Amino acid sequence: MSYKSDIEIAQSTEMLHIGKIADKAGIPEDALELYGNYKAKININKLPKDKEDGKLILVTAITPTPAGEGKTTTSVGLHDALCEIGKKSIVALREPSLGPVFGVKGGAAGGGYAQVIPMEDINLHFTGDFHAIGAANNLLAAMIDNHIYQGNALNIDPCRITWRRAVDMNDRQLRNITNGLGGRTNGVPREDGFDITVASEVMAVLCLASDITDLKERLGRIIIGYTRDNQPVTAGQLNAAGAMAALLKDALKPNLVQTLEHNPALIHGGPFANIAHGCNSVIATKTALKLADYVVTEAGFGADLGAEKFLDIKCRMAGLKPSAVVIVATVKALKMHGGVAKTELGAENLEALEKGLPNLLQHIENVTQVFGLPAVVAINRFPTDTEAELKLIEDKCRELGVNVALSEVWGKGGKGGVALAEEVVRLCEQPNNFQHVYTSEMGLKDKIRAIAQKIYRADDVDFSAAASREIKRLEDMGFGTCPVCMAKTQYSFSDDQKKLGAPRNFNITVRSVKISAGAGFVVALTGDIMTMPGLPKVPSAEKIDVDAEGNISGIF
Repeated sequence: MSYKSDIEIAQSTEMLHIGKIADKAGIPEDALELYGNYKAKININKLPKDKEDGKLILVTAITPTPAGEGKTTTSVGLHDALCEIGKKSIVALREPSLGPVFGVKGGAAGGGYAQVIPMEDINLHFTGDFHAIGAANNLLAAMIDNHIYQGNALNIDPCRITWRRAVDMNDRQLRNITNGLGGRTNGVPREDGFDITVASEVMAVLCLASDITDLKERLGRIIIGYTRDNQPVTAGQLNAAGAMAALLKDALKPNLVQTLEHNPALIHGGPFANIAHGCNSVIATKTALKLADYVVTEAGFGADLGAEKFLDIKCRMAGLKPSAVVIVATVKALKMHGGVAKTELGAENLEALEKGLPNLLQHIENVTQVFGLPAVVAINRFPTDTEAELKLIEDKCRELGVNVALSEVWGKGGKGGVALAEEVVRLCEQPNNFQHVYTSEMGLKDKIRAIAQKIYRADDVDFSAAASREIKRLEDMGFGTCPVCMAKTQYSFSDDQKKLGAPRNFNITVRSVKISAGAGFVVALTGDIMTMPGLPKVPSAEKIDVDAEGNISGIF
């Protein structure tokens, strides 16, 4: 049997016209704005609004390893499986960033026979949403520097500008720059830098906005820096919000595509899963809930980061209540948490698997006991997994009252996820006691401590003197009721990426905090968080090509 790459599988599938996918989803023709034959934006103002919301299913995962977990593949496959068993389902996913596509990760539209298509378009530019977000970000940056150049009526301190420029590319050369050189007519010299577009606050704002009015209000609240007498300056004071919203009016509309099995998929937004909340847009999720009986969505990184932010930030702000959670794991990744080298993961190793299992079990406990949600573990199966290894995982999970479903959607599509879909449907009918990790009324330090102790199992939190001062200042400014967005390594429950499994006897160190006033959350930074990645020694871009007929190759 010859092996087909993801892109070869995607390109060998005959797509349906997007109008037929819209019909299947119950989207009227006049709500579609076509981007060719296979993509469309949805005008949500023309959708029926009287339907009761469907069930919301969150797909999350164990702590990521280089062995891979397969959240997006599982999300797409579960959606196809729900359709396979006769349920009306939609999957709502994030858009891929060009940075990882050209960097290390490659494509981000699922894998094998559980993909969204056209995968090349989704991975490269798509409908231009990220470019619009970058343009809005950089318009604000230009207006800041122009305001200073034209006399600086707001008394902005050039040394305290916190707003950076953005580009959707991995480019370490742009992390720190000096601009405004070349004499007075070329601007005011100052230090600056670029973030990758997914790390821009504009991205987080767009993904949390409920409509265009809310978008403009959030954009206006963005703090771009401080005056020389230490007062915050907002985009609203620069009169930038209206023009930024004008650039974003189409980007605010969700994108409709299809899976390999011709089931509808909404793909919209993609905030950085560390310094932002790492989920697709509120608008896309709420649109999907009105269109389908079951909505499958995912959050970035492991459950300690992605699920926590989805539940504590997105669900809190949008009034969403999930019905079930899928925790994706692989035997290989759990053995890696148990200390096995990547090159040795194919061999059966029950001892290492048992050492790594506490990572999965802690994520299960967090979902079921801390958040009060029903969960199922989806084992993304590989040919090297042995029956003994799979039984060990199943037995340990059942001790916590959680079932395990083998997922073979990568190789079999929806048919390989039927057992998972049936368990998810069962869980969605169970009552749940969904609750947040902290209340809005708690102080910022108490919120951070609650996440660290309840989710990470840290003993306590150490705050730097600078972080303590900034927390007090933010609370004095009225931001104390905001949710907290933890910026922490995704590779460990701790803030040390080398501590795999389920570490104990550690403290979390918060070195600084910053306000994302437009998004509406406070970011607590632990360790060094990179907002502008660099390319690896051999970037994926070297393998991507296009032939004379316009067919793209090399994206996985």
